[in-house]
Amino acid sequence: MEQLLSGTGSDALIPYIYLACGLAVLIVCGNILVTGSVQIARHFKISTLVVGLTIVAYVTSAPEMFISVGAALDNAHDIALGNVIGSNIANIGCILAIVVIISPITIRNRAIGIDYFIMFFVTVLLFIFGLNGVIGLFEGICFVTILIIYTVWSVVKSRKATNAKDIESATIKPLIALLMIIAAVAGLYFSSGWFVKGAREIALQWGVSERVIAVSIVAVGTSMPELVSSLVAAFRKEADLSIGNIIGSNFFNITGVLGVSTIVHPVNVTNMKMFTTDMIWLFAITVVLLLVMVPLSKGKINRWEGVIMLLIFSAYMFTLYR
Repeated sequence: MEQLLSGTGSDALIPYIYLACGLAVLIVCGNILVTGSVQIARHFKISTLVVGLTIVAYVTSAPEMFISVGAALDNAHDIALGNVIGSNIANIGCILAIVVIISPITIRNRAIGIDYFIMFFVTVLLFIFGLNGVIGLFEGICFVTILIIYTVWSVVKSRKATNAKDIESATIKPLIALLMIIAAVAGLYFSSGWFVKGAREIALQWGVSERVIAVSIVAVGTSMPELVSSLVAAFRKEADLSIGNIIGSNFFNITGVLGVSTIVHPVNVTNMKMFTTDMIWLFAITVVLLLVMVPLSKGKINRWEGVIMLLIFSAYMFTLYR
């Protein structure tokens, strides 16, 4: 793509072209991903919530996986770790907030509370593991083990608890649905790369640090698949898929993305003060998510609650760039 853009004129426009092209492909792939995932859920009689927590959440976190693993191998520790923490903050404070503001989410499945506390548990575990200044092989194995156990447990529990009669019949053959998901993942990989490349070049022109780039520009950029997928799910009245995608993505970012990254290469906490500060913001926005979800019996996250989450995220961005 870079060769195609090299002859278009001013080099200053190239990063913005990357941003626009990346976002356009993200939107298309997000739509395909949601369609394929819902069809897979209906074929295997799995609840939409579990699909959101697993299949959709994991594949929309593919950009974080590619970036963090690559950063770990390149010894870019701030990007490897900052991408995960920043993406989790952005998923709740920016992505979910925007989705709720556009289309309030009705929570139909109260079991989401259990998944929330599992996500919160691995967030606490990340903080504990990082206190010694390095997240290495042992921590990575712990994270990946938790990921495997949780995924198997979620699918088994869903199949036992879900009444097949309550699930709509699939309208697309399973092989086609699987190919749709694979194609969407490929599209998300390339388009998120274009988006992050453009965003990072613009940020570098502004003269900000690698850590700030990681927890803001790169984090928001790699969270674009979650935004698109959650919006598409919300508009299609698949609320469980929408909220499940956010919680599942945050869980996978820690256990999957950081877990695999630290198994491949240990990630150092280069600045403990910055790590602690970013984790405090992550804990804060995660607790706010719990408050807007409780009581689950009310079954809805309203627009004004989305505004509060977005304001908290904006305050975090302000502290980064002030």
